[in-house]
Amino acid sequence: MEENNLNFESRIALSELQESVNKIKEELHKVIIGQDDFIHFMILALLSDGHVLIEGVPGIAKTLTARLLAKSIDTDFSRIQFTPDLMPSDILGTSILNLKTSNFEFKAGPVFSNMILIDEINRSPAKTQAALFEVMEERQVTIDGKTYPMEELFMVLSTQNPIEHEGTYALPEAQLDRFLFKIKVNYPTPEEELEIIKLHQERKGKKALPFINPVISEKQISEYKKTIRNVTVEDKIMKYISDIVINTRNHPHLYLGASPRASVSILIASKANAAINGRDFVIPEDIKLVLYPILRHRLIVTPEREMEGVTTEKIIEMIVKSIEVPR
Repeated sequence: MEENNLNFESRIALSELQESVNKIKEELHKVIIGQDDFIHFMILALLSDGHVLIEGVPGIAKTLTARLLAKSIDTDFSRIQFTPDLMPSDILGTSILNLKTSNFEFKAGPVFSNMILIDEINRSPAKTQAALFEVMEERQVTIDGKTYPMEELFMVLSTQNPIEHEGTYALPEAQLDRFLFKIKVNYPTPEEELEIIKLHQERKGKKALPFINPVISEKQISEYKKTIRNVTVEDKIMKYISDIVINTRNHPHLYLGASPRASVSILIASKANAAINGRDFVIPEDIKLVLYPILRHRLIVTPEREMEGVTTEKIIEMIVKSIEVPR
């Protein structure tokens, strides 16, 4: 996710942000071999104030990488293992009668944290998944008519297995739309596979988590988010985003196109990517980079094209090629 540095002087201070991002990547690469795109998009989501859905087969360090990202940040963390018998109250919390005071007291669930890792999110039925709707979008939980706000830094990292379907439930479209990115994690290359084996041998059975140290604070993340808001986006770039998203709604191969939330997500993530690369302005390459993880889970291919093997990625590629790139 590196690009050639352009010769210009940034109008906003980005060097500290870039340095912090590099520190996070260096910490994670103490343990994680490869997965550069995966790590880059998770950091993009963190700076864009978005949630991430991580999809990949078992054993490729999806959960570990997400856990290590949380460890590299000096903040609260909780992990929730989704299972078929998990209830909404197991996530959000519940009111319990205090026999001493004869009053009900709210006992917060594990969702009341800053970094939430939900493992195998598609293992629980729709009722439990729906419990996340309010907290993911509005950053608050309403229990028994009372609203409990979340902290400023609140991020959900969810994993799911695309291969095993027995005992799993499809995530509702409304919930999928609340994820900024859907990141697909692939197998390592042969060279990376060998490095993984060597690293495991060198650690001699030691767990990965103690190797990672916090390198960024909640306050720094908050400041970086404010900095990213000041990244310039020209009208022609915004028009480019609009043309792409509107094209998804009119495309003959798509049953469902992207919502305005997708347009805003592309804008925010593009600004974050520009800032990470030391630019205070967005270019078309920023948009092309974030398009796939933002749109792939928001689009539904028509049944006829799906039977022919057409994927959302192929359609996104077709749309990008059909729209003139602004200069």
